[in-house]
Amino acid sequence: MKKQCVIPIFVPHLGCPNDCVFCNQKSISGQTKEVTGEIVKETIEEYLAGLNGDIYKEVAFYGGSFTGIDKNKQEELLSVAYEYVLNKQVDSIRISTRPDYINKEILKMLKKYKVKTIELGVQSTDDYILKRAGRGHTFQDIKKASKLIRWYGFELGHQIMVGLPDSTKLDEEKTARDIIKLKPKIVRIYPVLVIKHTQLEKEYEKGEYEPLSLVQAVERCKELVNLFNQRKIKVIRIGLQNTQEISDPKEKESEVVAGPFHPAFRQLVESSIWYDRIVEKIKSYNVKVKEVQVTVHPSELNNVVGHKKENIEKLQEIYDVSLKVVGDNRIKIGSLEIEILKTYQDFLEDEEEQERRKKEKIKR
Repeated sequence: MKKQCVIPIFVPHLGCPNDCVFCNQKSISGQTKEVTGEIVKETIEEYLAGLNGDIYKEVAFYGGSFTGIDKNKQEELLSVAYEYVLNKQVDSIRISTRPDYINKEILKMLKKYKVKTIELGVQSTDDYILKRAGRGHTFQDIKKASKLIRWYGFELGHQIMVGLPDSTKLDEEKTARDIIKLKPKIVRIYPVLVIKHTQLEKEYEKGEYEPLSLVQAVERCKELVNLFNQRKIKVIRIGLQNTQEISDPKEKESEVVAGPFHPAFRQLVESSIWYDRIVEKIKSYNVKVKEVQVTVHPSELNNVVGHKKENIEKLQEIYDVSLKVVGDNRIKIGSLEIEILKTYQDFLEDEEEQERRKKEKIKR
């Protein structure tokens, strides 16, 4: 599989008429100045200069509801990226937008510039929660836009959030099931963070909104990832990207006021999924396990071990099981082999043998 490089172009808030309660695009993207065709060109050239080898390159226009900005501005930005696609310096173009800013005319224009992927900011499929968050669109808009995007041959992506005001774990699982029916190819999952200068910050300060704890956010995201994995829908991001602005609230430059921020949030979620799989497998054995070896693809080692060896420590503490993790390229990514190295009976027999030898040594 080719390595991939995303060349990000941020267009903060240019095309969005709404102020969602959680949103401050300038903080999230770190971008404050208006984007021009010249900036797009400079950004692409800068990225290309640092790339070598056989790499899949994609220009991605993020934020600002791209299809909501002035049509001339859209074409100004797209035309620059399109030239790089025509010259085979870039492989594809991706945009993100709102569900209510998709129609046939827009899609025809995006086709003209060889856009491949369209990501929709869905967030939730519950109309009450969408209204509560100030989204300005409905689930019907999401369904209509998703079907049109797929009909016109684009790759469909969805972005959803956990921890929105008044949203429960059940609401979020229903959102996942709803969008699975709409057949996106890719999904992003974001836990809600309280960002400075947003409506949500005001609600948080008044005690009207309580963000999820880190543990709650990991558990909720884990359930959604499991649902998407079962349907072979690729989850390409879990949690906002760690930047100078989106960082630990204790950091001086951070724009995060509160919420389940963690620089390795995705690893926490994926490690928790691996932990559950290992525990389930151990419990399936009709024997008390003392020590096991789990073999996975080398790329999965860190997630199986857990952030700061969390999974190893949890298994030892909760189940009194020692975990050894090894990598093997012959194991398919996402799969595992598990071997019992020692049962509790083996452990007792070892202790008895050690005790016997100790007594024999004393007798001598």
